Amino acid sequence: MSKTIVISAAADGIGWCITNSFLDKGYTVFASDINQKKIDVLNEHPLINNRLFIHRVDAGDPNLVKSYFESLKLSSIDAIINNVGIAGPTGTMEDISVEDWNQTIETNLNSHFYFTKYAIPLLKNNKGGSIVNLSSTGGIFGFPLRTAYAASKWAIIGITKSLAMELGEFNIRVNAICPGSVSGERMDRVIKAKAKSLGINENELREDFEDMVSLKTFVDKEDIANMAVFLLSEQAHRISGQIMTVDGNTERMD
Repeated sequence: MSKTIVISAAADGIGWCITNSFLDKGYTVFASDINQKKIDVLNEHPLINNRLFIHRVDAGDPNLVKSYFESLKLSSIDAIINNVGIAGPTGTMEDISVEDWNQTIETNLNSHFYFTKYAIPLLKNNKGGSIVNLSSTGGIFGFPLRTAYAASKWAIIGITKSLAMELGEFNIRVNAICPGSVSGERMDRVIKAKAKSLGINENELREDFEDMVSLKTFVDKEDIANMAVFLLSEQAHRISGQIMTVDGNTERMD
């Protein structure tokens, strides 16, 4: 029987790479995203409405998330992966607007709460399962000029540790993945914004980001998806409450 998984922010980037990996493993995936253009592209996928079901959901709106779960009409699920996240503002704390701060916390942190809140009863009905939260190396290091992002990602570590304690008796495992610098459009935007804030060359900053890790390279989306697949596999059936970094070993973030 196909296992069932819910994945948020699943139509692009890391989220789609994770989604595609689980489709390849035979899972039935209930995916959501806020980007309608990306959803429209995936509506042409050969598995759509067979093992891939995708809906537009604003993960920062608790009422919409609640309605989304109700619309799925699922009695149980095997896993949920919380992937929603934005880069947030770049700048010193005194220069960050209240609006940008609140949007980052609402998107990166509160969305995990909303999705997990409505997923837990379905995992309990399944007599066990797995929750995987996407944090960041920014959630285990300080991250100057990215305080809103770092604060939200540190909080996800706290959620992960606490939920692992709460849900262990129900055979529900909870872990977090902390990607480092992931190659792609999002990292390109981060580098551009930080280079502008510091008044330095983008290429120099990119090289500095690479120099922050022992392996001197960015990681790929596939590296993150591989970790997600492992954490939901039988090989990881005794792993819970863990913070799994996929980053080439970050040495510093400055």
